Formats: sequence, C-alpha cells, structure tokens
Amino acid sequence: MTVCGLAGFVGPRHDSRAARETLDAMSAAIGHRGPDSTGFHVDENVAFAFTRLAINDLGAGDQPMYDESRQIVAMTTGEIYNYRELRDLLVGRGHTLRTRCDTEVIPHLYEEFGRDFVSRLDGQFAVVLYDHREQLFIGARDHFGVTPLFYAHQGGELVFGSEIKAMLKHPAMPRRVDLVGLDQVFTLPGLVSPRTMFEGVHSVPPGTAVEFRPGDRPKLRTYWDLAYPRTDADFERHDESYYVRRVEDLLVRSVEKRLQSDVEVGLYLSGGLDSSLVGAIMRHLMPDAEIQSFAAAFPERELSESDYQRLMSGVLDTRHTERFVHGEEIASRLRTVVRHTECPLKESFNSAAHALSEAVHGAGVKVVLTGQGADELFGGYIGYRFDQVRRTQAAGGVTDLREARIREGLWGDENFFYERNDAGFRATKAGLYSAPVRERQDEIDCLGHPLVDRERLAGLHDLHRRSYLDLKLRLADHLLGDHGDRMVFANSVESRHPFLDRELVEFLATVPPELKLKGLEEKYLLKQVARDWIPRRIVDREKFGFTAPGSPHLIRQDDPAIEALLSRERIEADGYFDPDRVERLVREYGTPGFRINVPFETDLLMTVLTFNLLLDLYDLPAYSA
Repeated sequence: MTVCGLAGFVGPRHDSRAARETLDAMSAAIGHRGPDSTGFHVDENVAFAFTRLAINDLGAGDQPMYDESRQIVAMTTGEIYNYRELRDLLVGRGHTLRTRCDTEVIPHLYEEFGRDFVSRLDGQFAVVLYDHREQLFIGARDHFGVTPLFYAHQGGELVFGSEIKAMLKHPAMPRRVDLVGLDQVFTLPGLVSPRTMFEGVHSVPPGTAVEFRPGDRPKLRTYWDLAYPRTDADFERHDESYYVRRVEDLLVRSVEKRLQSDVEVGLYLSGGLDSSLVGAIMRHLMPDAEIQSFAAAFPERELSESDYQRLMSGVLDTRHTERFVHGEEIASRLRTVVRHTECPLKESFNSAAHALSEAVHGAGVKVVLTGQGADELFGGYIGYRFDQVRRTQAAGGVTDLREARIREGLWGDENFFYERNDAGFRATKAGLYSAPVRERQDEIDCLGHPLVDRERLAGLHDLHRRSYLDLKLRLADHLLGDHGDRMVFANSVESRHPFLDRELVEFLATVPPELKLKGLEEKYLLKQVARDWIPRRIVDREKFGFTAPGSPHLIRQDDPAIEALLSRERIEADGYFDPDRVERLVREYGTPGFRINVPFETDLLMTVLTFNLLLDLYDLPAYSA
C-alpha cells in the first residue's frame, strides 16, 4: 500500500521538458504527503507526478504503474484493502503482477472491467489513470471521501492534484475566490464537493469519478451512493441481538483490514465511545503488540477529555502521548493550518489536530486509526435527538414562508430542520458581506445551488435523512477533509477510519432507526456493541463535542498579527466584508467574559480571520465585481 500525493495534467500535445518542470513544482508543493520518494510519467498527452509515503511493500511500491503493454498508466493514493483478492482474480485471468503494492492492480483491473473497475475497490483512495488507446482519463474518489482529489479544466487541459496548492503551480491556473464556496463555509458545516474556495477548481465528490478526453469537457459519474430504505419499504427485520452481533463482526473485520501495514499503526484516543471501541478491537487483534495512542488535551478543564483518555489508555495498555495545546499555540499555528486546509475555518480545533499529528510523526508513527464516522451513522449528534423531540410534539409546520421555501428546495420537506433557520441567517450574512458582495447575494447564496440529490432524501425516516446529509455536508469535505486528511498529511501521517467501511455502512442502512437512537439515547446500538469491550464509564458518558478556544480568545491576546488581519484598513482593502460590521464584532468578541456557544452559535470572526489568511497565503485578489 502506498499513501501519497498525486498531481498532473492531461491534454493536447505538450513539450516534455516544460511539462517535467511543471510537474517538479507541483509535486514539491505536496511533498509533505509523500516524503519517501517521487515518481513521474511524461509523454505527449500525459504528465503524472507522484509523492510516496511508504506503508506496505516498502521497497517496491513506487508509482506510476502500468499494464503489460504500458498503454495504461495509473497512480493511487490511499489504501485498497481488497487488493489481495483483486490480485488473485487478475493473476487467475492471466495478468502478470510483480509487486505487493495495491496500485499495481489498478491498470489490470481497468483492462478487465473498463471504466467500472472502480466499483470493485474497497478502501480509501483516489485513483487516476490514462488509457492511451481510448484517450481517456479517469480520476475517482473513494465512497466516503476519505481521500481528496481536485481537478480543473483550463486551456483545454485537465489539471488535477491531491491538494489545490499543487494545481496552482500549473501556469494555466487562475487564482480567484469562489464566493459560493465562502458562503458555504459560513452557512454549512464546511465546503461541500464539488465546490472549493478557488473559482474553477472542483473537488471530486465521494463515490464519484471524473472522466476526460482531450478536446472534450470533463464529466462526473457517480459509481456509488448510500441508499437508505424508504419508510414505506418492506424489508426484513431481526431482533436487537442480531444487529449487535452483526455490527460487532463487521467492525472487527473493518479494524483488521485497517491494520494491514508494514509500519507501526497507532491510535487516536479521544476518550469517547467511538475511538475507545476501535482501540479495544485493535488490542484484541494485536494482544502482544506495543500500541501507541495519541490525544489532544487543553488546560481548560471544560474543554479537555484527558481523564477519560488516560482511563482508556490504561485499559488498553497503550503507550500514551498527551499533547496539551495551549491557547497561544492556536494562534501561532493558524497560518500553517490554513495553508494546508486551503479554506477558511469555522473554529480553531484544526490547530489542535495539526499539533496532534505532529506528535504522531515525532513518535515515528505513520498510520493512526480513528473513530470518525460513527456519529453520522449511529445518530450521535444532538440534531438526531432534536428530530426525535419534534416528531413527538404535535406542533404545526414552519410558519416563516421564506424558510419553508428554502427547506422545500433543499430537502424536499419544508418541516425538516438541518442546521439553523437559514432565512434568518441570510440576514446575518448580508450584514457581514461588503455592499458590492451583498448586491450579488442571490447569485452567491450557496443554498440556491444544488447540494444533494433530493431524490435520495424522499420518503426517508428523519434519522436516515439527517445521516445522509451529515455524510454529504459534514463528514466528507470538512471532518474527513480540512479537519482530517489535510491535518494528518501536513505531518506525513495517514488516518484510517474503521467505521467508514463500505460493507459495515451498507449493513447499517438496513438497521431500523429506532435501534440507533432509542428514545433519546444516541448511538444506542453502538453502545450495546461496546458494552463487552470497554468500561461502562466510557459507554455511558455524555457525548463531548470537540472544541477549542475560538476567535474571542485570539482577539483578547493582543496579537499584532491577529489585529492586522481584522483591522479596518485590511477589511476595506480586501473588499469582501463590511468594515463597520467587522469592527463591531471585534469589539463584542473582545469583551472580557464573552463566549460563543459552539455548535449552536457561529464564530463569524474566525471565518473572516482565516479567510484573510487564505488570501495572503495563496495570493488571491481583493474583491472586484
């Protein structure tokens, strides 16, 4: 297995020397994703670059890789967990494979199954290949969006990369802010594929492939999506014990897959249910191994979970690293964090995540398991409980006609509440944007652009509808993207997520929703699984949401750099925000004792502050109509 960074371009005939110079710059920009080696392929139509973080088959996994005729060239970042089964299948059909690297199966699998090869992959991956015979480029992202892949169509070429910073090294790439992307960051949990913060740059959505032939335009094709059953569907039901046993079996199998590695695998241990259960299964599968666990902690008792983290480290007998993150460190890391996220932030926890992966790298660990994904699949967020309460109340529908229209347009149900009252928040954004940007608010309003396929939501139970939306709007590009992938790979570390196993997730879609949220008890089914694995104190503890000191804390530090980024002169010069409104917010947030109640209130200045950092770091222009 080879975890790495990908970059390149495909299009009309190009000069090989100039192409190689561009590739060198592109690969250098993402060297942190793969510091162990680099690889290149350049011909008249194709320029591929690869940076490697060696995990398996350490001596023979360099890329690109080819079919026997070298007419198909392919690169992969991430992990293909079923590559052994695929390798056996291909060898049985007469293919010659020379390494144990998972990427080597890709060109041969494409030979056998054509463009549908990607549907046979099980893992977390981004795959790119070019078929010279068909003059076809395919770039695909895994089912849940664990691994990023970006692309742009510029000057007749398709430019791609694991991170946008690599693509910006291509001479044809413009640098402009996507205002719809900015509006998404304010309005939603984060960016949502295919949108990015860079106009003309697109993120391949989870479960999707981008296909391109030189001379044509790129096209997106969905190869997988999660299908929850409609409430009126007739499907087989079982007793509770059946679902408990089945989830346990699938989760153990998933953890076992994700322990495949020729290097040490560590554990992110938050002290909560999800990572503790993953750690317990990990210890069960590796009874005699030394396991290193890592946790972020804060000096503020109300923000820290260190007591529970230490408890679980003792239970699991791990060598535990507790990385304390102090308030002043949040500010000092923001510049680095935004450079890696390539988007503004809504809160500062990314700084803690970056510090944590730095500790993992410092301990010599390249791979960590996490508990990510359980909240979205087992009903773990407070929104699932709010839905339950609303269902039991005999209240009428939404009375604000503007809000009703927004909800009907987005979710196909005017009574479904996702994050907030969006009609009211639109006024908040209007007051924050500058007058010229405000004039375009109808155009840039992210809720006026498609977010999800409404047909996928039709007739679903509220829990399943929220789960689907959380997977699309919260998990893929925010929690797995800017908060996850970008923060671990900034320090050359890979994260793996056992709850995001396709077989497990597809089974969970068949589980009755009342077993995921029973009464008002979130993650009920997962808790029943966990009772035989981890202490009751962990299973039954109240859910603790990750948070960190926000912009009010930063403002009160009297840091000249923070003050300059939020100064009236800076806001006026950039032209994106209203200087009077920002000035008032700075005074309000700077008041001693002022706090923002995350997640119920939005830290507006954190997004303004980090957006301004993004402008600086990527040389993005001031606003012009």
